[in-house]
Amino acid sequence: MVYSRGGIPVGDYNPDRIVNLGKGHGALDNGFGYTYFNEATGFEFSAVSALTYNFRNPQTDYQNGIDWHTDLEASQFLYKRFFVGAVGYYFNQLTGDTGSGATLGPYLTRIAAVGPEMGVLFPVGEMQGSLSLRGYWEFAAQNRSSGWNTWLAFSITPPSEKTPKIVK
Repeated sequence: MVYSRGGIPVGDYNPDRIVNLGKGHGALDNGFGYTYFNEATGFEFSAVSALTYNFRNPQTDYQNGIDWHTDLEASQFLYKRFFVGAVGYYFNQLTGDTGSGATLGPYLTRIAAVGPEMGVLFPVGEMQGSLSLRGYWEFAAQNRSSGWNTWLAFSITPPSEKTPKIVK
């Protein structure tokens, strides 16, 4: 898989507030990924790696540097629809923050995380749905907070010849 996605500055952003619903800047994220799935054993491994370019926030004159991030997952299907596994990620800011709003200088950040995952597959009409719960223990933080975080991930995959069929 090769992908490219963009983010636009939407949501309510006010530089005078501590908490905002929007980031106040756009971004471009480009990367590639690979998934291995052995239908006979129920083992799956996925990796995605990408670079993100952040645009300048015009309200604060702050621009985050370019970052590299990699996400990993290894899972085992215990039944046709239920799986458990391990997940992890690595985030590393490659270039420093810039702009007159970058009062702390380049402020490079980095973090790594690992943790457990469990999930379920289910039919959504002719498509396949997936719901997974992931917990990450973050470590090796530089200029970032760290600790536990939890993600609930939901996706729907259109049918294709390569998509494993779910037995109803």
